[in-house]
Amino acid sequence: MTQTTDATAVPEGRDRREPRRPPRPRRRVHRAWWVAAVTFVTIIGAAAFRSLPGILIDPLHDEFGWSRGTIGAAVSVNLALYGLTAPFAAALMDRFGIRRVVAGALAVIALGSGLTVWMDSAWQLILCWGLLVGLGSGSMALAFAATVTNRWFTERRGLVTGILTAASASGQLIFLPLLSWIVQTHDWRPAAVTVALAALAVIPFVWLLLHDHPADVGQKPYGAKEFIPKPPPVPGAARRALGVLFSAVRTGPFWLLAGTFAICGASTNGLVQTHFVPAAHDHGMPITAAASLLAVIGVFDVVGTVASGWFTDRFEPRRLLAVYYALRGVSLLFLPMLLAPSVHPPMVFFIVFYGLDWVATVPPTLALCREQYGEDSAIVFGWVLASHQVGAALVAFLGGLARDRFGSYDVVWIASGALCAAAALMALVIRRRPAAAVASAGQARQA
Repeated sequence: MTQTTDATAVPEGRDRREPRRPPRPRRRVHRAWWVAAVTFVTIIGAAAFRSLPGILIDPLHDEFGWSRGTIGAAVSVNLALYGLTAPFAAALMDRFGIRRVVAGALAVIALGSGLTVWMDSAWQLILCWGLLVGLGSGSMALAFAATVTNRWFTERRGLVTGILTAASASGQLIFLPLLSWIVQTHDWRPAAVTVALAALAVIPFVWLLLHDHPADVGQKPYGAKEFIPKPPPVPGAARRALGVLFSAVRTGPFWLLAGTFAICGASTNGLVQTHFVPAAHDHGMPITAAASLLAVIGVFDVVGTVASGWFTDRFEPRRLLAVYYALRGVSLLFLPMLLAPSVHPPMVFFIVFYGLDWVATVPPTLALCREQYGEDSAIVFGWVLASHQVGAALVAFLGGLARDRFGSYDVVWIASGALCAAAALMALVIRRRPAAAVASAGQARQA
């Protein structure tokens, strides 16, 4: 008897009733992460201009004889416009799209920075660096990151906010040592040209790769259960930005968020980013060493901000803010005792400690804006960011005046530490708002 073989025979030890498993489909990376990556690179490129003002204070003072208060006034205009432009830019993104607004902003930054090489009067510094670069940078502010996060993500928003916020610190890390070396080795003008070229280099990436909405590529936002159609363009960008502001100012949480974020700006961009390098130089530290320390702050800022985003997805944002501001205030109170001609271990500890807390406040602040104001949160956050920059502008100007008046920055460090303690208390009294109340408020505004 001949033995036959069955082509469908099941190998020994395998159940004949068990169906064959189909091959696992390859998981593709969601397009939202690519958009976040392009946004990250864009903010890094735009961050170059933010690395320059603190390095230019002494060179401009030496070449033109301008007082530090005058130079600080130009920086103040820049910082104020950086914040005041943000809510209008967020509304313009709803009208014309993210890609057009961001590409135009980068072009304005390049124009303003490039024109500074021909200036010979203080008003030209205010016009180029204050007005033009301020307007362009305001359109690239954190409201840009908030808009991208709100459109492309329904999950992991805190983490993505932390990553995009850290992009600015990453740009500082990349450009600060380079720009300080250029200023010290060559002149401040090649540094300004470098900033202009960095902004121009990012424009092609924005235009080709930064999509406005998931519906443009036929996808759902990351973590969404259903497809979300792209909303129609919203006309009247200025009217909408002002309307959201008038609605928000009637609520207590807006003033608390704006107040705490104003202190955040005063104690970071206005104080440390603008005046740390000249303050360290006053104590005999070389400019390149001081700028390198500021760049190291950027290293740990990346770690701290991403970690803060992760914490914000898991813990109460109000308590996180209180802890962040309290720790920042303590560190600033110790700084006057740490400045010296050389870098020593206590200063390194301050740089690491302060760097972890630099903009860790952004993810919980944005989370509270979403909780309180729903669909209008990006524009509300733009106005809260405006208060951040107004606080930064005041301290950038007052810090220069204090240096001219008292011969040191000690009083500014101590005052900023006290303000941070007040911000910690303000964060704790922000009341929670139920999600249903946010949704009903949004529907009422649309009606």
